[in-house]
Amino acid sequence: MPDQLVYAMEVTLNGLMAGVMYSLVALGFVLIFKASGIFNYAQGVLALFAALTLVGLQQGQVPFAHLINAVFGTDLHHFGWHLPAVVAIALTAGVMVLMAIAVEKLVLKHLVNQAPIILFMATIGLAYFLEGFGDVMWGADIKKLDVGLPQGISETIESVTADWFGYGFFIDNLDIVATVVAVALVTALTVFSQYSKQGRALRAVADDHQAALSVGISLRFIWVLVWSIAGFVALVAGIMWGTKSGVQFSLSLIALKALPVLMLGGFTSIPGAIVGGLIIGVGEKLFEFSIGPMIGGATENWFAYMLALLFLVFRPQGLFGERIIERV
Repeated sequence: MPDQLVYAMEVTLNGLMAGVMYSLVALGFVLIFKASGIFNYAQGVLALFAALTLVGLQQGQVPFAHLINAVFGTDLHHFGWHLPAVVAIALTAGVMVLMAIAVEKLVLKHLVNQAPIILFMATIGLAYFLEGFGDVMWGADIKKLDVGLPQGISETIESVTADWFGYGFFIDNLDIVATVVAVALVTALTVFSQYSKQGRALRAVADDHQAALSVGISLRFIWVLVWSIAGFVALVAGIMWGTKSGVQFSLSLIALKALPVLMLGGFTSIPGAIVGGLIIGVGEKLFEFSIGPMIGGATENWFAYMLALLFLVFRPQGLFGERIIERV
């Protein structure tokens, strides 16, 4: 088998794994959009805040330590204990639920029946607030996240591919775990959305807030529920990305990479978020591998957005999105 073909196969596998990581972020956007019809600009910051909180709880860090020390002249930093990863994850999930309740009480309940642009602007304000709040609460230094997930090259895949092709593929164990988690999340969320009472209520709220209220659906409960689920998805994404590249404030920028994923898969489709992520991941890796050297490289920075632009021109609802027909 030609070497270039073998290398392309390795690049494709790594692209699939990268696409799954993008999809984990895109899932949160889809959930919020299905419930409110708006693009939640704060989803990337939710992943950052969840990762910061997880590291802080796991390491026993004192919240707002820098602020407390500056005001009272103390020297507090840590409580002196470390929590097991499972306990820290459970507590962080609880924090994300409390945040969902706070967002609903302080922001969303005042914006019922407002235009989508108003809700979108509210999520922009929420994103910047959470980013600053996370900085004050946990500090801005880069943190290492370790919850016991396997990392490094998969020796099994390397040995198998070496036997088959004479060349061992480099596949990160963390990417394999992320793939399994993403499949489980998509399955659970699809079943919830399609077959549960709350899932049907969620879709009704997205179609028309006033009509949903008129048939007895609690808009406030649905918003707390969907923001809680989106917070949990953000926690999963934060764990994967934080483990991979460290917990730092650039983590919030992964939301930008989720945009083309949503444009390809569709803003209303949970499976579409995964498919869109896989297309983006494989496309950018193969494009960089085959075309990048001819044009100076660094194509991964813009390829996804160019592909998304083509979809906006020819199929704006994405591959799995619902076609919107408005009569004028």
